[in-house]
Amino acid sequence: MRQVDDLLCIGDAAHAMSPVGGVGIDLAIQDAVAAARILTAPLRAGTTTTRDPARVQRRRAIPTAVIQAVQRVLHARLIVPALTGRVEIAGAPSTPRTLRLLRRTPVIRSIPPYLLGRGVLPEHAPDFARRPPAGSADPTRQEPRRNRLRRRRVPYRPASR
Repeated sequence: MRQVDDLLCIGDAAHAMSPVGGVGIDLAIQDAVAAARILTAPLRAGTTTTRDPARVQRRRAIPTAVIQAVQRVLHARLIVPALTGRVEIAGAPSTPRTLRLLRRTPVIRSIPPYLLGRGVLPEHAPDFARRPPAGSADPTRQEPRRNRLRRRRVPYRPASR
């Protein structure tokens, strides 16, 4: 996150991300959710100060730094050696110790996907941005017309000879 007076940059505009792991979009969405949650009240009241965007920056600094550090390690330990030919992936005599541990331990195996999917410090959408529960009457939201142009199903009948 970068913040200069009245400008708050989020996502790719705020932090460089490697495409490894595909987490750049996750961080961008979490940045946006954090900004919405933190800035909505001051923006609606018209009382924003330079401290408000700084709060967003502080909130998102640790998750961004952690993900970037993990990506640097992945680059140094896996990608660069594989691309420079120092590691033969296809002809390796045995599976690396780390992968063997992940295969044997389901609890440990679930940690990397969780961190990639949820993030280090998960953000939660504010109430105003959530959909109402199914079946509740919310006059401000209009339900989409589903299957308006649905074709009528006709049973298949083979052609007679």
